Amino acid sequence: MSKPILWIVIPCYNEENVLPITSPLFLQQLKKMIGEEKISDKSRILFVNDGSKDRTWDIIEELAAKDEHFIGISQSRNRGHQNAVLAGLMEARDVCDITISIDCDGQDDISAMDKMVDAYLNGAEVVYGVRSKRDTDTFFKKFTAESFYKLLNWMGAEVVYNHSDYRLISSRVLEEFADFHEVNIYLRGMVPLVGFKSAIVYYERHERMAGESHYPLSKMLHLAFDGITSLSVKPISIITGIGTIVSLVGIIGIIWAFIVAITGQGQPGWASTICIVCFLGGIQLISIGVIGTYIGKIYMESKHRPRYIISEKTWEPYERHYKG
Repeated sequence: MSKPILWIVIPCYNEENVLPITSPLFLQQLKKMIGEEKISDKSRILFVNDGSKDRTWDIIEELAAKDEHFIGISQSRNRGHQNAVLAGLMEARDVCDITISIDCDGQDDISAMDKMVDAYLNGAEVVYGVRSKRDTDTFFKKFTAESFYKLLNWMGAEVVYNHSDYRLISSRVLEEFADFHEVNIYLRGMVPLVGFKSAIVYYERHERMAGESHYPLSKMLHLAFDGITSLSVKPISIITGIGTIVSLVGIIGIIWAFIVAITGQGQPGWASTICIVCFLGGIQLISIGVIGTYIGKIYMESKHRPRYIISEKTWEPYERHYKG
């Protein structure tokens, strides 16, 4: 009886400290599922080096040389976490039946892959890994993360609550997903757009096993804003609504000022004028900024630049061929 081939896609950026710790855990989990005959022995663990500046790629090559289940690709430069995941998924889609994307820091429960594969075998084409609780997060991170998911859904974007990038996707879904050509990608919101039958697997998230997080507050805020503007145009509608309200208030203010001037009750002063000018100026600058963000995204999309460039593969070492 044939079994599905699984590729575990793991983006890596400057992970020389954590890879030696988590790579045996990934291999142990893969071989466990192979031993239980859930997946084929042709299944692989694909590390995607996202232009690391440390020994990450060297470690990946060493792992690939020791065990055939380890393979790796390297991007020509750092292009960000989302593009690294996408590169791995697109590399895997033609040679496997299912993929599971997961970060290499060991925070996501690796054993949850069992339930993901079970859900796929029961008919699901996409299985989302969802955090059951956020006990390891600070109050600030927990509050901002949960608020972000609620905000995205309010904006009209289809996202799974408390889901990051730990998910199973079948090759059938990846074939359709390959037709999504936008440069500004936010996978958490794009995968649900493809559709197909889905399932959810809950798991507990742990502390990072080694190294430092590559997602400080500034990057988290950038990812959040990028996700909103990539999946929804509602911010522009909000601007329109605010502009309408401010205009109505302004008209009322003009009428009031006209009445006061006629009745002769007006008092000379500059405070109210300054407040009004600053308020309107702030609204205008925010509006221009949001609209400019969308225009910038249109500009980047119109260039049709590649979202990633693979420079090396462990199973196909690059060799120069001279034309002379």
